[in-house]
Amino acid sequence: MILTKIIDFVKAHFYDIILFIIVALLVMLSFATGYITAKYQSKEPIQIKTSNSKLQVTNNIKILNTKF
Repeated sequence: MILTKIIDFVKAHFYDIILFIIVALLVMLSFATGYITAKYQSKEPIQIKTSNSKLQVTNNIKILNTKF
C-alpha cells in the first residue's frame, strides 16, 4: 500500500527529484572545494595592534591617527 504510493510519487516527480539531487550535490561540492582551498591557502593572518589611539595593521596596510 505505502510502497505503491511511494513508487507512484517517484514516477510522477522523477525529473524533479533528479534535478534536486544534482543541485544538492553541486552545492555540496562547491562548498567543499571552497573550504579546502581556503584552508590550505598560505596567507599570513592579519594582526591588528592598537596603542595610543594609533592603529597599525601588520599586513602592509597602515592607518594612523584613527579615532574609534
